[in-house]
Amino acid sequence: MEAPPDDNVLWARSLHFTHHDGSPALGGVSLGVREGEILAVSGPRGSGKTTLLRCLSGLLPTRHGEIWFNSTPVHTLRPTARERLRRDRFGWIDPEPALVPELNVWENTALPLMLRGADRHRARTTALEWLERLDVGERARSHPHELQQAERQRVSIARALAPAPTVLFADEPTAPLHRADRAQVLRTLTTAARSHGITVLLATHEAETAALADRTVALLDGRCVTTVHLPPVTESEGRAACSLSV
Repeated sequence: MEAPPDDNVLWARSLHFTHHDGSPALGGVSLGVREGEILAVSGPRGSGKTTLLRCLSGLLPTRHGEIWFNSTPVHTLRPTARERLRRDRFGWIDPEPALVPELNVWENTALPLMLRGADRHRARTTALEWLERLDVGERARSHPHELQQAERQRVSIARALAPAPTVLFADEPTAPLHRADRAQVLRTLTTAARSHGITVLLATHEAETAALADRTVALLDGRCVTTVHLPPVTESEGRAACSLSV
């Protein structure tokens, strides 16, 4: 079993995944993601984007292939160890906001921090800072049912960013937002990720969303079909675009 390259925080080789009904979802996907990189996974609906992110994050066990997070072989971890890895090192944004209805907005946002052991005061302070960045700070004491769907999604994004995960998996994160809001929210997400050194895997079927990433890998029918290398980001954004061979 070959360990991943030292400069890759996430690395996968020959991933295969088949749905319960026997239909293939991934057919031999290999890729590497460098630390701090924002990688867009593009493709039409049904191309395998969500399945790839779920496999890479340990949410779905692959039938064949390897997944490494730094020096940890995710593909050999037991379910409890994968759950601990997701809690402590990964963040996740779904296309549809999934908030705890009994908790208010700041408590939802602070929840991952408290699960990691942060005290309530520190978790609340960090949560409120992120809610302000996502323009929902004034709804901090509201409950999810009192929010519009776009507001709930902003809270979900704040919740994912608040604990500063090593890797953030964002599956169509702006899908519930109006087009006018998407660019602003995506800029907030990508700027925050770069400033905190967060590696992002961003699944999208929209070209304008993929354009905000450092690099794009396209999927079609569960296979990588091309890699698009974008120009280097500006010096103020912290680094140059990364390369990939698949």
